[in-house]
Amino acid sequence: MKKKAYIYKPGMFLRFRLADGSFGYGRMLEPPIDAFYEYRTERPDADLDRIASKPILFKIGVRHLDLDSWEIIGWRELEEPLTQPIVAFRQDILDFRRCTLFDSAGNSRSAEPHECIGLERMAVWEQHAVEERLLDTFMGRPNDTVEHLKVRLK
Repeated sequence: MKKKAYIYKPGMFLRFRLADGSFGYGRMLEPPIDAFYEYRTERPDADLDRIASKPILFKIGVRHLDLDSWEIIGWRELEEPLTQPIVAFRQDILDFRRCTLFDSAGNSRSAEPHECIGLERMAVWEQHAVEERLLDTFMGRPNDTVEHLKVRLK
């Protein structure tokens, strides 16, 4: 069986099934960054207006390898807030005091660890890990990967 052709186009809406049978929703931004909505349904929804009206929970890099598990349900131009550069951090594993802030526009600078609080660590997530993170968020429980990737302060 031939795999579907996959074209990454900023503005595409994604729908995928979570482990509990519900559905989560995301949006492709600039490769490899996707945004994920604070929206979960029991039945599949394809109303792009409704989905786009929901708040964004997080924006992270995603490795899109399983082309059949995340369905592209539509496309529209990205709204202005979704076109803003995304700021992330990198932290030296040997000297936690050495951090770098950078954005998706190509800017970077040295930073103190406390400046990285609340930012995403530079990482590319597997699809299943994104699904776990979303479900954990919706269920109000901590996500092990998120906890592991938080900036180290001491």
